[in-house]
Amino acid sequence: MSPDPGHLIAAVSRLTQGRAVCVGDVMLDRFVYGHVERISPEAPIPVVRVERTDTMLGGAGNVVRNLTALGCPPTLIAVVGADAEGDEVRTLLAAESPASSLLEDSSRPTTSKARYVAGAQQLLRADREVAHPLPESLRDAVVARTMSALADAPSNVALLLSDYGKGVLAPDLIPRLMAAARDAGVAVVVDPCGTDYGVYAGADLLTPNRQELHHATRLPTATDADVAAAARAIIGDCDVAAVLVTRGAEGMTLVDRDAAPRQFPALAQAVFDVSGAGDTVAAVITAGLAAGLPIDDAARLANVAAGVAVAKVGTAAVTSDEVARAIRGAGGAKLVTRDTVVGLVHRWRGRGQRIGFTNGCFDVLHPGHVALLQHAAAACDRLVVGLNTDASVRRLKGPDRPVQSETARAQVMASLSSVDAVVLFDEDTPLALIESLAPDVLVKGADYRVDQVVGADFVQANGGTVLL
Repeated sequence: MSPDPGHLIAAVSRLTQGRAVCVGDVMLDRFVYGHVERISPEAPIPVVRVERTDTMLGGAGNVVRNLTALGCPPTLIAVVGADAEGDEVRTLLAAESPASSLLEDSSRPTTSKARYVAGAQQLLRADREVAHPLPESLRDAVVARTMSALADAPSNVALLLSDYGKGVLAPDLIPRLMAAARDAGVAVVVDPCGTDYGVYAGADLLTPNRQELHHATRLPTATDADVAAAARAIIGDCDVAAVLVTRGAEGMTLVDRDAAPRQFPALAQAVFDVSGAGDTVAAVITAGLAAGLPIDDAARLANVAAGVAVAKVGTAAVTSDEVARAIRGAGGAKLVTRDTVVGLVHRWRGRGQRIGFTNGCFDVLHPGHVALLQHAAAACDRLVVGLNTDASVRRLKGPDRPVQSETARAQVMASLSSVDAVVLFDEDTPLALIESLAPDVLVKGADYRVDQVVGADFVQANGGTVLL
């Protein structure tokens, strides 16, 4: 985990600024839950007394679920069979990604996996699938729809190839998708399959797990140094820019051409089910890169999200709030994302509480700042402080500022009893944040006039007051 939780909280908020186009193998996941109370008299196998069945999108569909949960709108391009399972996939996908595009191949069933679970233990998995390549007409259609989706997307978009080896991402199709991404100028993330990673040449990032990396390189992957060497072999041999290796209980390793390997220790407190955790990682890092995050920050968020995912039972979709809560375990409960603070304000207002808001860089906290916050808190029931990120402070005050990092400033602010929530904002002004919170009281220092206070007109027009 980064030593800078405030920075990561701000990064979580930025995930909503990206868009993702996902191409790959969609599946239907069924989880059959029950209790085992006896062994069958017919064979030495447990008898599961079924209590409920959950059905959800798996494979590339689970990537889409995670992207939607993160607030990064996805478009999925995939193939289903002409069967009841395909109809279920269409229905489930419509709720997650209305812009998605499913093609139909009558020569194959919709890939489905049924898992039988007693307690937190999987007893059996039954798969229904055919993995032969798509007919040429469908391959052409996948490329055409991908090109259309990339052309229709805004500039902040990334392409994710979710390869489960079920035939959609055939070796001759992948270079065509890479070329479409290059023409559109977008980053490409690949969750790979198989042992020939040369088919992913030109990708910006591959996300294999340790076992997959071992099989692809035939190199040892037992230690940090082993993993880094194997990843560098992939970068050199397969012409990819970076590799993020997921390593289970040992966390993740990020290797690229331009820097030393970075290790991210695992964060999960308990591991119940690893199903779909790789989808979560691929989704988070794709959303991060689409939103313009540095690759290290995107990897850190993916590492946090993986820790949340494996603590769940079943194919897991992880929300941005869950990622933020996991980060706040090290950063203090008052430091929240923009989406979270909107929810908090809604709940507080529902209890009849008056919401106050003030903002600033608060670079070097002094008695005047403390007095301002105390006066602000006295004028409302709940006080939210908007804090400029480091990047925002540099734009406003020059390259030598801030003196204190956004994490240090946020932690000091959150420690004050007068403050109920601290939220970082990256814009030059807090106007968008003020409009999303609609505070009852907007507070600034007495050295301002009302007409100089950003958001004053909005607050007053909504029946609020400006306190100087």
